[in-house]
Amino acid sequence: MTFLCICTYFKGVEFLKSCKAEGNTVYLLTNKKLEHKPWPCESVDEFFFLDNVENTFDTYQKILTGLSNLMRSKKIDRVVALDDFDVEKAALVREHFRIPGMGQTTARYFRDKLAMRVQAQDSGIAVPPFSPLFHDIDITEYLQKTSPPWVIKPRSEASAAGIKKVHSFQEAWDTLHTLGDERHNFLIEQFKPGDVYHVDALTVAGKVIFARSNQYLNTPFEVAHGGGIFRSVTVEHDSQDDKALKKMNEQVMKAFGLKFSASHTEMIKCYEDDKFYFLETASRVGGANLAEMVEFSSDINLWREWAKIETAVATGGSYELPRVEDDYSGIVISLSSHQCPDYTPFNDPEIVWKMDDEYHIGLIVRSKSREKVMELMEKYAKMIRDLGYHASAPAPDKPVH
Repeated sequence: MTFLCICTYFKGVEFLKSCKAEGNTVYLLTNKKLEHKPWPCESVDEFFFLDNVENTFDTYQKILTGLSNLMRSKKIDRVVALDDFDVEKAALVREHFRIPGMGQTTARYFRDKLAMRVQAQDSGIAVPPFSPLFHDIDITEYLQKTSPPWVIKPRSEASAAGIKKVHSFQEAWDTLHTLGDERHNFLIEQFKPGDVYHVDALTVAGKVIFARSNQYLNTPFEVAHGGGIFRSVTVEHDSQDDKALKKMNEQVMKAFGLKFSASHTEMIKCYEDDKFYFLETASRVGGANLAEMVEFSSDINLWREWAKIETAVATGGSYELPRVEDDYSGIVISLSSHQCPDYTPFNDPEIVWKMDDEYHIGLIVRSKSREKVMELMEKYAKMIRDLGYHASAPAPDKPVH
């Protein structure tokens, strides 16, 4: 089988390696700026590059024209988007060349935050009160019947980039006016204070076969907009929260029509009513090294297993999930004022991974005890601040490629 992988961020190395190890031909379409990143060249048969990776008609036309020329001599059997930003590109290619897999309608549910909310709400899944930003009277009525604060979100940006928090009717409208002709590409949602969780999962034949529940100790919004330290930990296995999160994840995958893929779904447990609300989902592996954190708690490498699933589906073969472990893991990551931080002070035996990225510091710990993981998460966040490693930067309006 020949796989075209689309990834305009540097990620998915394990997917590419696994896909090639399964005996496939692997093509990679990526950002020209990432040409010299340490891609696993031995696992990629041919690279293709885009000078402009924005999801515009011009970019789409270049992709279709380039692939139409390629496919005169080389067949492509499957297309996989390894990042949120490329889901539309992959769906377009599948639709245009009639390649099996997720089409543009289903892809919307895993990319467009407005489509997600409408579909979830229509399927009986709890979501924070929201409104599209199309019709002035509808927006005014929404603001009058809900209470602040609200968040104004881009419909199609991954991460917390571009989100604005507003605290009054007037501030909401003032912010909407600044969006100009781009207003239709945003939505407004009531801000519900609570703890944010993520479920990282694998789905085969429409059935979730693996799911791991995790809790952000600092939400992505807090980190992006408050300069915080990113942390996440495994939820207590078989707890009420764990069961509720996995149930909601299954409901979302069913409602959104996911047949086979990795997924990363976020929910919030509201302080006001202690209930879970769906926030958003993505048909890919979670970012910010969450895949590594999940692997250390479960022994399941999401990138690797996703590639095996895609291959099994494409070839009509079967897929068997490896044995799942039930350990606990936690991750802490921060921007650093040091180009190459000294990890010497971080020497607990539970440390299983250290980040190797300039001007960043990051650790993953693993233990049989969730209490021990939580203890180390608190300890390391304090050390990163107290030792002068922590740095922060203004939140970008858009994710950086």
